[in-house]
Amino acid sequence: MVTIQVKRNVKLQADKAVLLHAAQLTLDMTGSAGQTDMGIVIGDDVFIKKLNHKFRQVDAPTDVLSFPTGEVDPDTTDLYLGDVVISLPRAQEQATAGGHALLEELQLLVVHGTLHLLGYDHASGSEKEKMQASQDKILDQLGIHSIGKL
Repeated sequence: MVTIQVKRNVKLQADKAVLLHAAQLTLDMTGSAGQTDMGIVIGDDVFIKKLNHKFRQVDAPTDVLSFPTGEVDPDTTDLYLGDVVISLPRAQEQATAGGHALLEELQLLVVHGTLHLLGYDHASGSEKEKMQASQDKILDQLGIHSIGKL
């Protein structure tokens, strides 16, 4: 199950069902669906900047952070993958700069963050190629083309 939390000071003007679908499709296409749970949190720059500073020692906002847990719920035995945290202002800025819709940018960030929860990375060339190929395939299924280059 995928859940979305929108922080109180953020006004998300996008269909949450579309974002839930992007996360679920990512899980399905990577063979990770089934008894897995994850969360998506949409916040502002102040919120994500605090997280970025605390966990990455970077004192600046960013577009998306992933916090994998890999914990198993003892009651359900479902795997809790972790949380994807997205900055709505960064997403809007990137959508405007890229000339595409905010909803497309949010879907990209959900897919990207979910891939990170699943262990994908783009630190090295081969990892980057693998993550880019998976991200492109998922975005293509979502009907999103020509955005999201790592």
